[in-house]
Amino acid sequence: MEPRLVGPGPYRATRLWNEIIELFRAGMPLRKHRCRFKSYERCFKASEAVECLHELLGSNQNFGPEVTRDQTVKLLKKFLKNHVIEDIKGRWGKEDFEDDGRLYRFPPSSPLKSYPKKPSCGKEVIKFPDWNEPRAGPSQEPIPVKCVAMNSEMWYKRHSIAIGEVPACKLVFRRELTQTNIEEIWKSMTLSRLQKVLGLDSLDEVLDTKLVNSKHIVQNVYNVNKQGIVTLEDKSKELPHWILSAMKCLVNWPSCSDLKQPTYSGFERDVFKTIVDYFSQMKEPLLTFNFFDVFVSVLGLLQKPSKAVEALQISCLLLPPENRKRLQLLVRMMARISLNQDLPRLSESVRTRTLMVQAFSRCILCSKDEIDLDELLAAKLVSFLMDNYQEILSVPSALKSSIEDHVVHLQRVQIKYAGADSDATLPPPSFCHQITTGEFEYQRATGSQEPLAALLEEIVMNKEISLKDKKKKLKQFQKSYPEVYRVRFPSPETEAMLFPEKTKQKPPILMWALKKPFQPFHRTRSFRM
Repeated sequence: MEPRLVGPGPYRATRLWNEIIELFRAGMPLRKHRCRFKSYERCFKASEAVECLHELLGSNQNFGPEVTRDQTVKLLKKFLKNHVIEDIKGRWGKEDFEDDGRLYRFPPSSPLKSYPKKPSCGKEVIKFPDWNEPRAGPSQEPIPVKCVAMNSEMWYKRHSIAIGEVPACKLVFRRELTQTNIEEIWKSMTLSRLQKVLGLDSLDEVLDTKLVNSKHIVQNVYNVNKQGIVTLEDKSKELPHWILSAMKCLVNWPSCSDLKQPTYSGFERDVFKTIVDYFSQMKEPLLTFNFFDVFVSVLGLLQKPSKAVEALQISCLLLPPENRKRLQLLVRMMARISLNQDLPRLSESVRTRTLMVQAFSRCILCSKDEIDLDELLAAKLVSFLMDNYQEILSVPSALKSSIEDHVVHLQRVQIKYAGADSDATLPPPSFCHQITTGEFEYQRATGSQEPLAALLEEIVMNKEISLKDKKKKLKQFQKSYPEVYRVRFPSPETEAMLFPEKTKQKPPILMWALKKPFQPFHRTRSFRM
């Protein structure tokens, strides 16, 4: 069975879980083993399962070679707890799997998980201010507002200044945008862009948009220092000074400015353990429980790094400012420690980069309800964050420019001509509303057939074309749109009524035609007797 790339979308963690189980069941060799003078068919040793699953995870593009053997053992413990495997006596339900020689087998029942049914999140329609309402104060004549296409008359009115004829016009001052309006515009356009990058029809299955705070997005964009780190308005939510000093100490090792280096061996490991303990005690991960599904969906884009970077840029803007700042400081510390060649090894058995991922992945990403692939998914995301943290944790300039330009356009003064139509350059915002399947089928049928029926009727009633051309056009229409044609002409009789047959008059029979035609004289040879 070939591994498949599980892309972004709802229930990605469940889809990955089922994918790994199918690969493991298909790729795990089963053979006969003996245990305590008894033979067991179609089973495997625990160490063999670790070897096989570790190789499968390392070669799978959904996880990659960063998966460690220890993480593989933890996943097999969850397999035993969820009855993906059982021991040779049929026992399961506990996470007592060890990397040893004990025997296990696959149960006969299917261990795949069904997709959970999430309550649909109510779609939040963002209300824009009504630009055409008059300002409070002196009353003014209301101007009719409706969408209009630019025709020749409108063009003449817009460009009549060049020929010296200026029709009566009015300057319409649009209402000044409030801070709440701007924040809602930021939220709407940010979520719209995230949906487009993820390639989803809707964000409802991966995100409850009501939980997105528009104030957080604006603060994360504009309240930053020269290094791009978020500055908090509430100083009580800042990291403690002693944690910042400990982080700086390891990053700048061996030149620590805030702390005096002690002489005892292993000081750097004690500092690192202090940092790990602090972040491990947080009640909620930095990426928050509410946004878990969004970040798991982004993992499906890692095969397209530029798309993944943009999706993570936008997703990180949704975080509370204090979480975003801590994430910026923590990931920057992890990346710089991994590259610090002067820092002594913080573990005898694990490389520094792997140690960073293992120590902090769970305090960065995990779900509120324990999911079996939490640790692997978090490790994959944290590794990508460390490699691209400068881009991911910066403000997306393209999104910022587009939203700012849109806000400026909304605040611009508009010129409207008396008795003319509204500004045709920017139609009023419209929103999509979900409809039922029956409504969709009805709209699809009526929306496409009504113009076609009008076209067919125009061909039928057109008296300027000849009968030959009309028959030709109707034949082409019947071939292209048989259903519409059948409604207009349900039977051959109705079609025949459009082209009544003319009675052909037979030519009169001439009298000379009845006579025997003239036959030329044939000379015959005479025989004389």
